[in-house]
Formats: sequence, C-alpha cells, structure tokens
Amino acid sequence: MSKNCDINSYRKAIYSGTFDPITNGHLDIIKRAANIFDEVIIAVAKSELKKPMFNHDQRVAFAQAAVEEIEGVSVLGFDTLLVDLATELKVNTIIRGLRAVSDFEFELQMGYANSSINKKIETLYLMPTLQNAFVSSTIVREIIRFNGKFEHLVPEKVVKCMQL
Repeated sequence: MSKNCDINSYRKAIYSGTFDPITNGHLDIIKRAANIFDEVIIAVAKSELKKPMFNHDQRVAFAQAAVEEIEGVSVLGFDTLLVDLATELKVNTIIRGLRAVSDFEFELQMGYANSSINKKIETLYLMPTLQNAFVSSTIVREIIRFNGKFEHLVPEKVVKCMQL
C-alpha cells in the first residue's frame, strides 16, 4: 500500500550500486530514501569489471535480506546502464550516497552523465548519519579478507546470510 493515496503524486526512486556487500551505510541511505519516496528500488549492479568479492546472486540476496522489513523497498539485479533501467521502470530519481568530499566529484560526474543521457533523470544525494559516514564496502571487504571483525558494519541479516 502506498504511503500516499494520490496516484498523481506517487514517487519512486532507484538506489543503485554494486553493494559488495551491502553495509549499514547503505541501509542508512535506504531508510532515509524510504521516508521520502513511496517506492525505492535497490538496483544491484552486476559490475564484473569491478571484480566483486561476492557474486551477483549473493549480493542481490544480501540486499533482499537487509531490506525485507522496510516498507516500499524492493531489490533487483541489473546489467545495463542505470538510466536505461530507470527509463524501463519509469523512474526519474536516482539516489546516491555521499559520505565525504572524496565521494562528491565522482558522484557529481555520474549524475551529470546520467542527465546527459536522459534529461528527465534527477539525482538526489543523501548523507548517512555520522556513525555510518566512514563505512564503505571497500573497508568491509578488506576486513573480511583478513578475517577481521566486520559484523558491526553490515546489517545483521546479511551477516547471517554470509554464514550459510
């Protein structure tokens, strides 16, 4: 059921990424987006060029487990341009997370590139809470590689999925 009954004001957005793995920082952004939009689609990119630690099916499953209790949030995998997926799903808003100034330049370039392909696309940048500002998939992967303690950086349900 939509948070807003007026079908003309129904708002949906896509939050895309490799999510290798999905972290508490990602979940923070997802919850914020779910408070703004009626529907948030978590789009897990295949991204084979990035050589992810976890395969695409695992990353989709991790994301599904992380968001299963958040109303209005769904997960799908994709292997196309994000703007093509957005067009196919009739979504005009892309959510991106910004942790630090170092994220800004890359995210701004991607937002402009997406807009140059589809002028209807808007990019909304959200910041995680301070406690999640340092959390990144890269940090989590590095900790996992060295058998370090990472469980406090990813959603509990994802930790359980990793142990199966």
